[in-house]
Amino acid sequence: MEKRQLNAVIDRLEKYFPEARCELRYKTPFELLVAVILSAQCTDKRVNAVTKELFEKYRTPEDFAAISDGELERLLYPVGFYKNKARAVKSAAELLLKKYGGEVPDGFDELIKIPGVGRKTANVILSEAFHKDAFAVDTHVLRVSKRFGIADGESPYKTELAVGELLDGNRLGKAHILLVLFGRYVCVARKPKCGECPVSDLCPSYMNGAAKERAGTANGS
Repeated sequence: MEKRQLNAVIDRLEKYFPEARCELRYKTPFELLVAVILSAQCTDKRVNAVTKELFEKYRTPEDFAAISDGELERLLYPVGFYKNKARAVKSAAELLLKKYGGEVPDGFDELIKIPGVGRKTANVILSEAFHKDAFAVDTHVLRVSKRFGIADGESPYKTELAVGELLDGNRLGKAHILLVLFGRYVCVARKPKCGECPVSDLCPSYMNGAAKERAGTANGS
């Protein structure tokens, strides 16, 4: 996909999702950090259901550092991989208290040193909590990028770089949210809803499929 095409895609998706925003619910950068850690291999809807109760009692790094392992695991059980996630959340809280005065840092290099935080999580926090121009690649973005021909769909890092090179400035954070919503509700994994897609005419996968279908119809007639 060329630069002008991807920017046109984002333009249309902004109109298609006029109120696009992160669907994880949070009030502080630390709550967002916890929510994104919990969202690994879990839906935002389920994470929100868990954090609704969780954040009523535990809101700060101090709260999470003090909670017992058993209680935290009990609360996180519905999100799956709850033992690993409980360990990551508690370790993250302890590190923030020890090294950053209980505050979530706003730099990429610092964020990826926090337990449970990789490139995707760091970029989500930079974009959402600190309004920086960062692009996170999750499974939805990876799939959509492959269908658009932006990247091969195998490497989140290569996809992140490719999108960064193609998009006009200061659009990366917004583009992430738009592509996540697009992948979640329209360009779904098993059976994309091409008939209601607002950017099908800009999608190489759709256009190639339509061309093959026309060729097959012509050959069969």
